[in-house]
Amino acid sequence: MIKPKLKHELRTPLNHILGYSEMLLEEATDREVGDWHRGLERIHEIGMILQHGVDELVVPAVTETHPQIQIQTPPEWPALLTEIRQQTGLLGSIASEESTGATEDLARICGAADTFRQLLDSIASPDQSGSDRNGGILEAEQETDVDEPDRAMEAAQTGAVLGRVLVVDDDEGNRLMLERRVRRLGHEVLSAANGQEALDLLGTTPIDLVLLDIQMPVLDGQQTLQILHADAGLRRIPVIVLSASRDIQRVARCIELGAEDYLPKPFNPILLRARINASLEKKQLRDREAEYLRRIEEAQRRSEELLHVILPRDVVVELQTTQRVRPRAVADVAVLFTDLAGFTQWCSGRSPAEVHDELQGLVEAFEEIALRHGLEKIKTIGDSFMATAGLLEPVSNPAADAVACGLEMIRSAATHGQGWRLRVGVHAGPVSAGVVGRHKYQYDVWGDTVNTASRMEQAAPPGHVCVEASTWNRISDQYSGTSLGEVRIKGKGDREIYRIDGSRESDAS
Repeated sequence: MIKPKLKHELRTPLNHILGYSEMLLEEATDREVGDWHRGLERIHEIGMILQHGVDELVVPAVTETHPQIQIQTPPEWPALLTEIRQQTGLLGSIASEESTGATEDLARICGAADTFRQLLDSIASPDQSGSDRNGGILEAEQETDVDEPDRAMEAAQTGAVLGRVLVVDDDEGNRLMLERRVRRLGHEVLSAANGQEALDLLGTTPIDLVLLDIQMPVLDGQQTLQILHADAGLRRIPVIVLSASRDIQRVARCIELGAEDYLPKPFNPILLRARINASLEKKQLRDREAEYLRRIEEAQRRSEELLHVILPRDVVVELQTTQRVRPRAVADVAVLFTDLAGFTQWCSGRSPAEVHDELQGLVEAFEEIALRHGLEKIKTIGDSFMATAGLLEPVSNPAADAVACGLEMIRSAATHGQGWRLRVGVHAGPVSAGVVGRHKYQYDVWGDTVNTASRMEQAAPPGHVCVEASTWNRISDQYSGTSLGEVRIKGKGDREIYRIDGSRESDAS
């Protein structure tokens, strides 16, 4: 087993010494300046001296010819570590007398100093194989200097955005310190000891930000980021990587995998606050953007649904594709009109709700019947229903389809509500069609065929379908009918009209 980084090992206890002494100082604002402040300030000062010394250490790499690491550490370090123990002992006495609740934090500082000393001993006295006390070879760390961006300091001036933060670190001391720091900023905090625990939490709990250590057992930070990046539901969660290592290549890889930011250990509490605030603000903006996009997509979906209600499917496709609908002439279209006999008189004295419910039920039934026979509903005007056959897609005999539809509508109306008697007029021929209107779209048809179909409906006896002679000639082999003779049609003169009695197939059966 090869120890990953010597300086990383040394920086971890220093992170505890600096972090816990800073927090104890911050919590002592109501104390008078005295032994408590001076002792903590001295511990923090020693921690900074040791940190600077670790950064300046020259650590040669282990090679086959030089299996042992020869490192010259500053001779004053043991005395400084002894002073930390002395100071924590004095402060522990004060904490016990005053019941400050700081005993555990002082113990962590003292324990970190002991860990740092043990690491120094393992460096100074390696065994013959070049192994440390844990049997691992101490390997040099390749470092690259890094300058923290000034924007983090600027972000610290903005107001905090509160959120739920997940702290992921295998070192308990680091984890507890981060939890306290983040909780003090007003955020809700959850924690995990490795990447797998973090992923399990992320799969069940909404998280706004992850503070992720890079070097961990089970699943390290880089592996965790790879999994997060591959998951569409998790990749939007911002991640700040934390590391005592100065391996910038590894940090850069984490940024490439989607990490939002990087914070070195021992971390500066001001930078920590600034980067947490900045990451949460970015997430809040991204969440707002996603919500706006969702609303836009929902509005577009509803708009499309509304268009499909108002316009035929093919017309909607053309409108969406070209932003316009070209008017068209269609040579063979059957137009159907219906009218409820006595409906206007029936409405008199009835409530709007009652009239609406009756009409709604009839129109819904007519729409279903029209769909079954391949007709396209054009519009309703009061109790009048208008539909076409062969307008959008050619059919072999649109007049026959429209008459079949009209006969079924008559049977349906007779069994609905009041037992209505429906008049139906059908006429086939050329029409023009297109979308009219700007503020409210209306797909409509016009021409002599439309006018004649309307006149056929007006001439039809209640409970029957009527057609003009030219249309009758196209359907007479499928339907039986009775000539009503020549009837004067408004604007058309005298025209022979036929009343449809039924289909020849049903008559034969």
